[in-house]
Amino acid sequence: MAGGGKRPGFFPPPVTHHPPREEEMTMLPIRTILHPTDFSDRSQHAFRLACSLARDYGAELAVLHVVPTPLAVYMEGVVAEPMTDFQEELQAQLCALKPEFPEVKPEYRTVEGDAIHEILRFAAEHPCDLIVMGTHGRTGLGRFLMGSVAEGVVRKAACPVLTVKTPFPVECGCPAREPAKKERDQLVAP
Repeated sequence: MAGGGKRPGFFPPPVTHHPPREEEMTMLPIRTILHPTDFSDRSQHAFRLACSLARDYGAELAVLHVVPTPLAVYMEGVVAEPMTDFQEELQAQLCALKPEFPEVKPEYRTVEGDAIHEILRFAAEHPCDLIVMGTHGRTGLGRFLMGSVAEGVVRKAACPVLTVKTPFPVECGCPAREPAKKERDQLVAP
């Protein structure tokens, strides 16, 4: 066809805008937030975010620490040792995580076992609407050898999982983004 391939007299149908459907307008109800912690810096940043979300949504916050089952190797085989020796110390360390907001009152729990399994079990037993956790961002051999708790939780959780890899730029002391030359020129131009 001549004229750029357009048919004479052809007009596309008008675009109609429909109001959003009810299911498109509903927000995720967040009533219970789970924050699994390993007491790392990244976990601290995730804790602050979990507290902020709990405050903003008026949600309950559960803070969970999973202690790997200690194993003792004897000539006859492997035997699990009881966790009682350092349980009080861990509970104190867990309760030392205090939110910045007085209206957020976390429930603190320590359990023993496999981290992924115990986080998922806790989230299912206490119907959690959101899990907020830090991630170490391991790659390559470290991830292959050690696995990733965050990745395992993200893959298997029945609720949404928010992972926090690094602190926000203001918190980590990172410099703000410099404006590009074109932006600077526009700011300076009269």
